[in-house]
Amino acid sequence: MNNDDTVSGTVPQSILDALTDFPLPRDVAIPSVGEILEVDGFRIPVYRAPAVVLGCGAAGLRAAVELKRRGVDVLIVTRRMFWGTSAFSGADKMTLHTACTSDRGDDFREMARALSAGGAMDADVAYVEAVGSIDAFSGLKYLGLPLPEDAYGAVLRYQTDHDEYGRATSCGPRTSRLMVKALAEEAVRLGIPFLDQSTGMALLKSGAGESEKAAGLILHTRAHHENPYGLCAVLSPNVVLASGGPGELYRDSVYPKNCFGSLGMALEAGLALNNLTEHQFGIGTRRSEFPWNLSGTYVQVMPYVYSTDADGREYNFLADHYRTTRELASNIFRKGYQWPFHAERALDYGSSLVDLAIYRETHRGRTVWLDFNRNPRPVPGDLPFSLDRLDPDVRAYMENAQALQETPIERLRRMNPLAIELYRQYKMDLARAPIPFNVNHQHMNGGIEVDAHGRSSLDGCYAAGEIAGTHGATRPGGSALNAGQVFGRRCAAHIQARLARHPDERRTPESLDAALRRALAWFARNVGNEDGLALDEVANEIQARMSDHAGFVCHVDAVPAALEGARELNRRIAGRGLRIPDHKRIDEGILRAQTALLSEAVLHALDYYIRDGGGSRGARMYCSAQGGQAPATRLGPLDDFRVLPENLAHRREKILLRYHPDTGMQTSKRPLRGIDDTGKIYFEKNWGAYLTGAIYPEDRRTTE
Repeated sequence: MNNDDTVSGTVPQSILDALTDFPLPRDVAIPSVGEILEVDGFRIPVYRAPAVVLGCGAAGLRAAVELKRRGVDVLIVTRRMFWGTSAFSGADKMTLHTACTSDRGDDFREMARALSAGGAMDADVAYVEAVGSIDAFSGLKYLGLPLPEDAYGAVLRYQTDHDEYGRATSCGPRTSRLMVKALAEEAVRLGIPFLDQSTGMALLKSGAGESEKAAGLILHTRAHHENPYGLCAVLSPNVVLASGGPGELYRDSVYPKNCFGSLGMALEAGLALNNLTEHQFGIGTRRSEFPWNLSGTYVQVMPYVYSTDADGREYNFLADHYRTTRELASNIFRKGYQWPFHAERALDYGSSLVDLAIYRETHRGRTVWLDFNRNPRPVPGDLPFSLDRLDPDVRAYMENAQALQETPIERLRRMNPLAIELYRQYKMDLARAPIPFNVNHQHMNGGIEVDAHGRSSLDGCYAAGEIAGTHGATRPGGSALNAGQVFGRRCAAHIQARLARHPDERRTPESLDAALRRALAWFARNVGNEDGLALDEVANEIQARMSDHAGFVCHVDAVPAALEGARELNRRIAGRGLRIPDHKRIDEGILRAQTALLSEAVLHALDYYIRDGGGSRGARMYCSAQGGQAPATRLGPLDDFRVLPENLAHRREKILLRYHPDTGMQTSKRPLRGIDDTGKIYFEKNWGAYLTGAIYPEDRRTTE
């Protein structure tokens, strides 16, 4: 049986449209207010639920659906229903991973090693993600996610960054949005209520010290008008944070606008965070047009990369960096499966030298473009581009894909017509005009410190998706989606067991009144505060500082001053407050203040890592005049970018960070958690632990 003749270029337009342009459900259940509290003359609505999920992306929806399927009533709280990274951002390599499907004998332990190969990732978490990928994958298929198969029923898969086995699969550029659609439709079918237009302001806690537990959320909401500030509370002993990554932390960002996440709220609550030094950066189109990662076939078709200055003059700048046209074109191709910037690949004429060259151009004030109607221009003095003059691996790939057409747009139409359709939806026709792009912040690999069940350092508080710090310094492309699905399910299973042991008594926590009064005081101070800091100015200052001093190129001598600038901003916010002009921007004010605190935390972690002898690894290149090797180019070494080498000992540990208003940011390290010998887990010995729920530990885990 052979389907080689049925190539992507013959897929009907109706099928392409169905995979790129489709609505998400809107007719969802609305929660009922449990009671109205009177506080300082304000009427405060209070909701109650055995479990609450903050966020309705792919991870949050998976957690909610799994909870409801287990008989746990759950409430979803979201700032904007089905809006965010899962629904609107991504690339054609935002994929799921499938274990045990490689022709080369892949297994769970081998996949776990790939997930944690860059270091700074716990062995138990890596194994959980590998094993859980089977349920994550099959559950989504059951719900209707159109993951592709061959004629024998095997899942089509391919190789992606940091993945030698080819475990990835994809539904096209809209994979994560299709995941949201499948899970949202299931949530609607199950009758899960959504509290829309609601922003997490604070984690509600009860008890103190070792007895401290999560008790719910303090929210600002536009869903009702019981009080002018939109203040309300959700009381719940089980809180799942699944609000995504910090999309407003960087100026150069591929996140959709207004994706803040809630790491700042977690910091304010005193939760332990980890790996804030670890991120992903890669090429993508700009937020001012349509933010999207330019990975996979977008660059494997080898379009022409060039820049223009303010006068419109064109520069074939990559030709200044690579020695031959063949080397230049082959490394543009390799950005497809080596898409994230990686410090090591910026050396020895590797593929990340492309990113560094783009960085240099943008810092000259030039605009960088991707042109699918022209092939790469030659390196001066070398032969012109030719499909017959490519590195052997590149040539073989293009032959296998039957993509030896004359121009990049023809090759793209052959290999991945969905990539063209996606941009056409946003009035960007790749067949007609070049598109501007740069190197963007794409993912936070660190986040809330969790155990193998998704439990945070606060009893009763869980995290899933990008907000959970489950990744290490590197990760295979697409594993973030898998991690969110796996930990959504893990959180739900543990919450079900926890509620079975301790049924919800629907008690009102003793801290509720004080928490509501603090929120009311914050609103009174900042709404209409003419002396406060303008929200746009706060945003611009944070984003400029982070992109310029904490991006994928990090000059270590500049970090201490950047950290002091972040501290000073938070001091100004504490002293003057914010200028929130009207009630429509209250939610933005809350989130800008939380982002300011998070920016200080990231810079604090970076400063700690550098002072501890940290060097270049993963997606960040630490540069210093005292560094070792300089990236080589055709015109000579880039001495301003001398690279501090990685300290391999840091791969075996994590940096933890906590915040307290009185003591500020506190950092520490811990060794990575290991895992038992899984080969000694026998059926008869362990079945009882499953039947009694002992596999879901109750003891409060320590994080330091």
